[in-house]
Amino acid sequence: MATRSIRIVMDGVTGRLGQNQHLARSVMSIARDGGLPLANGDRLVPEPILLGRNPDKLAALALAHGGLEWTTDAARVLADPSVAIYFDVAATAGRVERARRAIAAGKHIYLEKPIAGDLASAVGLASAASKVGVKNGVVQDKLFLPGLAKLALLRDAGFFGKILSARLDFGWWVFDGTLRPAQRASWNYRKAAGGGLVLDMFPHWRYIIDHLVGPIRAVSCRCATRVPRRIDENGQSYEVDVEDEAAATFELEGGVLVQVGSSWATRVKRDDLFQLQIDGTGGSAVAGLHDCRIQPAAATPKALWDVDVPPRTDFDAEWLDVPDVGPHVNSYRRGWELFLRHVMEGTPFPSPLIEGAKGVQLAEGCYRSDAERRWIELPPLDTEDVTSFSRLVQA
Repeated sequence: MATRSIRIVMDGVTGRLGQNQHLARSVMSIARDGGLPLANGDRLVPEPILLGRNPDKLAALALAHGGLEWTTDAARVLADPSVAIYFDVAATAGRVERARRAIAAGKHIYLEKPIAGDLASAVGLASAASKVGVKNGVVQDKLFLPGLAKLALLRDAGFFGKILSARLDFGWWVFDGTLRPAQRASWNYRKAAGGGLVLDMFPHWRYIIDHLVGPIRAVSCRCATRVPRRIDENGQSYEVDVEDEAAATFELEGGVLVQVGSSWATRVKRDDLFQLQIDGTGGSAVAGLHDCRIQPAAATPKALWDVDVPPRTDFDAEWLDVPDVGPHVNSYRRGWELFLRHVMEGTPFPSPLIEGAKGVQLAEGCYRSDAERRWIELPPLDTEDVTSFSRLVQA
């Protein structure tokens, strides 16, 4: 057994998501465990190189992780032939240009979502990676969460029978910076920086629904800005020019409808910040990020409704917990493990860049639906020949 290393440029990891999930709990976690076991018995140890614009933040983060290499010179580090992978978790604005620069340098690329701000750019990015022949992927971390993994097991076991409908509820109160500091960066509320709830969250909803319920074929959506002014990190008031709430209906292949409510201006009165309920002839399931509960058809009680008598039924108690199956691996780390094996061994990777383009397609469809107040069809993006996707962009 040999130990091998792989050098990874990690762009934008001084932010919260990059620091906590991708660097500390994924790449460095793999390294601390002695590397990723490969099929031939070798262990692959990732060596991150931190890339960004702020040298003080980069130096502090590098020191906190034992003295990692860091730089603000993207051109220099991408020209280094020892670097194999470019990863981007910086602000959405500029991601396409940064990724194209890495592709031109011959680096395999792994990107946070959304991979672009519009479908034409997303498709062009997937096409560029395909033409050069570099391995490529987009982060789809939510599929590896325990709650959604349990939903996948139920679906694969045929628990639902014929799926009838689904409902996705997501959101929490994001402070506007007056009473308490905002817990989301201000760029999330600025269009020029790639902000907006739909562009940020609906790419997640795309791959979750596509994989767990069925392919999305059309969308109807309404967007709103509920908190029009917020306070940024420097204590300055600014105008919000993107949506912080959206209500949508997805129509799936076969006609199944999915109701979707998403908001950064709501208070939590549910079991989790995110919940997905799937109803079928064989039973129903409700999953959060970690837990999943079911009600099989044979154990479904008869609900009673009386306008004159307050309800006495504890409806929650009538559902059964789905047990954990094996130890949980951090969902971001799981994605990194799959991508590293894809790069080193050529094993299949479930979310190449064209999957990221599907998320952008849904977000763009939502914005069009809101502006035109109508249903928007979403043509399939399933062909392997990504160079032919340009004709679909205008559809």
